[in-house]
Amino acid sequence: MKFPVPIISKLYRTVLRNPKYRWPVILASLLYLISPLDISPDFIPILGQVDDVALLFLLVGGISELLTNWMQGLNPTPVQQEFHSESSTAQTQTVDVDAVSID
Repeated sequence: MKFPVPIISKLYRTVLRNPKYRWPVILASLLYLISPLDISPDFIPILGQVDDVALLFLLVGGISELLTNWMQGLNPTPVQQEFHSESSTAQTQTVDVDAVSID
């Protein structure tokens, strides 16, 4: 059986990327963080804060990934700009090569 943390992390980030569910997931995460009801109660030392900290890391990581992708979409990298400019002009280049036979 696989350890569930990578599965949960991947699922959370996938749902966070979906625009339909993004804001409900963010709001539900924030409500869970401020709620006194937890999977592991906060009055238990260390274990009580583990689920809150894990969710906080998932939330911050997911939001930073979304912001990074959004910023890259606004400011394409030089490679993306070059690709778009080449595809729009549809130019072809020919390279001449001298062939040498080896006997």
